[in-house]
Amino acid sequence: MRRRLALLLVVAMVGVGWPAGTTAGSTDAVVAATLDNGLRVLLLEDRRSSIVTVQTWYRVGSRNEARGATGIAHFLEHLMFRGTAKHGPGVFARLVERNGGQDNAFTSQDVTSYFVNIAADRLDLVLELEADRMHNLVLDPKIIDAERQVVIEERRTRTEDDPGGFLGEEVSALAFRAHPYGQPIIGWMGDITRITPEEIGAFYRTYYVPNNALLVVVGDFKAADVLAKVKATFGSIPRGAAPPAVTAVEPVQNGERRVLVYKQAELPIVYLGYPVPNQQSPDAAALEVLSVVLAAGRSSRLYRDLIHERQLALEAGGDYSYFALDPNLFWFWATPLPGQTAETLEKELLGHMERLRREPISDVELARAKNQIEASFVFQEDSIYRRASLLARFELIGGYALKDTYLDVIRAVTPADLQRVASAYFQDDKKNVGILLPKP
Repeated sequence: MRRRLALLLVVAMVGVGWPAGTTAGSTDAVVAATLDNGLRVLLLEDRRSSIVTVQTWYRVGSRNEARGATGIAHFLEHLMFRGTAKHGPGVFARLVERNGGQDNAFTSQDVTSYFVNIAADRLDLVLELEADRMHNLVLDPKIIDAERQVVIEERRTRTEDDPGGFLGEEVSALAFRAHPYGQPIIGWMGDITRITPEEIGAFYRTYYVPNNALLVVVGDFKAADVLAKVKATFGSIPRGAAPPAVTAVEPVQNGERRVLVYKQAELPIVYLGYPVPNQQSPDAAALEVLSVVLAAGRSSRLYRDLIHERQLALEAGGDYSYFALDPNLFWFWATPLPGQTAETLEKELLGHMERLRREPISDVELARAKNQIEASFVFQEDSIYRRASLLARFELIGGYALKDTYLDVIRAVTPADLQRVASAYFQDDKKNVGILLPKP
């Protein structure tokens, strides 16, 4: 399942040393600029240790892919490490490692993100490397074919040979008929094997342009100096044409949808997915709190009831994608313990939905959920990587300053709000059900 906004198992607040003149979570110290070529830049000084994180976020993910070319965004993420004319195959990672840094990347439905964590005095090197591969990536057909085999094997191990990943993919495809959120991020196997170097090159030139990118740097530096370096390093990269907008709108679901699959697995798995709005809706905060009430840690309802007290499930959980750019799914899942059935666990999950619709939660339970969200939110400020990631996430959904109001909207959620959104979105005729049964 998708990563939640925060590490929601954290349940206590701690004191953290902040740069002078700032408070925990405040964006007052952020230096924001947009270069003439459209590159958006966010800089935040954090002098607690002599390190920096450099994160380059491109506004492109599986959401931007056409049918028949799924997985191309993730494929290109791999290729971004295979070199430019100036820095050949593998040179990027070797230079970062040789200078004591760590680098990685991920592709999601909405974005592709690259990051390097490194000593502060090596910042110039990272800026030069990122600017180089933003504009000068070499897409050699031989390299593409070699990397294709890596991606194929990744799909086999993470989806086709993984029962949970396989079922999640089936339910997503069931739930979305028009919107590309129904396509797997890694892509369908047929598309991965077919995609041509020409298609990948066109995709790179369309989406890997400065006006479709966000650069976030947090760490031990002077913001004015780094902004000058960014302008000198990235400023000469030409602005590209505006990438095509995603205009697909998922039609209203008019009835239950269900898929049953058989797979080599030790235990059954149950997935439920309900269409819900994203953070642009006034219901988003209540949905976020609801996901914590139901599924965040050992104090959550699903854990206490299905795992700890009644011992019906090996695992059970749920997730809401607060930062999704378009309306997405609220997920629930459970794996029954040996001797229990998928049918039993589905009924139990639906029973929790009914309880939410019928009974308002207690003030104590609501306060605990809000404290979990607030504590985990504050804890993220203790990591420069997470500080930068949060700034990027909020910037992408409307502006980094939204980070300052996030906790306010969470604190305003009431028991009536939770009951209302449960009644509005967890309806029987809106659910998408996936059942995986072990092959005989």
